[in-house]
Amino acid sequence: MREKAATLHHVRMEQGTVTSLLEQDNGTIIGVQYKTKDGQKLKAYAPFTIVCDGCFSNLRRSLCYPKVEVPSCFVGLVLENCQLPLENYGHVILADPSPILFYRISSTEVRCLVDIPGQKVSPVGKGGMANYLRAMVASQIPPELRDAFISAIDRGNIRTMPNSSMAADPYPTPGALLMGDAFNMRHPLTGGGMTVALSDIVVLRNLLKPICDLNDATSLCRHLESFYILRKPMASTINTLAGALYKVFSTSPNEARKELRQACFDYLSLGHFFSSGPIALLSGLNPSPLNLILHFFAVALYGVGRLLLPFPSFERTWIGAKIVLCAFGIIFPIIKGEGVRQMFFPTSIPAFYRAPPDRWCIEE
Repeated sequence: MREKAATLHHVRMEQGTVTSLLEQDNGTIIGVQYKTKDGQKLKAYAPFTIVCDGCFSNLRRSLCYPKVEVPSCFVGLVLENCQLPLENYGHVILADPSPILFYRISSTEVRCLVDIPGQKVSPVGKGGMANYLRAMVASQIPPELRDAFISAIDRGNIRTMPNSSMAADPYPTPGALLMGDAFNMRHPLTGGGMTVALSDIVVLRNLLKPICDLNDATSLCRHLESFYILRKPMASTINTLAGALYKVFSTSPNEARKELRQACFDYLSLGHFFSSGPIALLSGLNPSPLNLILHFFAVALYGVGRLLLPFPSFERTWIGAKIVLCAFGIIFPIIKGEGVRQMFFPTSIPAFYRAPPDRWCIEE
């Protein structure tokens, strides 16, 4: 994408490491300070700066209220010369204690991501991680991939990455806008990060399209407040689904959580609407928070129905009630973090309808 952008006649690409934002006394961002590969410290000025420096952003504190959570870490390996159980599909293994992902990245390579709960994992360099993967994970890998998995461990090319989650909580700042993982993160189990980022780009493109003058930073900032509302249907659907699925798919000693996990797997196994609906939500093809709620609680009720049929008992009824309570306990804290009004009633917020001043609009 960077190379494609560089081919446009009105784009000049400068590469370096941004060290800070340039800020006026009134709080307006007017550009960045950055360091080039050869160590030069330079400044770049612009009426509008888009900040997207990733999940480890050191610039986000100037533009939002960051509350980063790290529920788990991914341990990554590349498996060579092996066949997936179902080619051309991503694979999610419901392992203990949490899911394992497999997906093809080339004709000869398959990427494996092992989820390990907690903020810290065993150090790779001292052999602790390799021993963990052999002892605790290898036996849970599908037989078709197990030899390739062990070979990847033996090669030692193991990488780790924290799985960060952060609700979008910006404070509008004249002259700058935060985007990407620097702005909003969700568990990468569903791979929704790039979907949200590209959707945000389209929303921002549409808001900037009628504007021909970016120099009035205060007016532009007020106009772009609608960005945070217009992005919500897509972003909140994918964020909520990612967080909820991770909690459902992770093992738990709680009997209701076990039943909910199995119910989710069996619900998706029904096929047709029961799988195509959640997949459309996950992929961003149907960014509907209401449909998300419908499917999530349909899974819970499906789990309750499996327990009660053909003959309900007091114990099964009690577990069924706990399944419903468990479902509420999983999804509603995530929805609260996303913002109930912004997620379900965005049209009730005035910024949803905000249009640029007439003097900004390009004459047709």
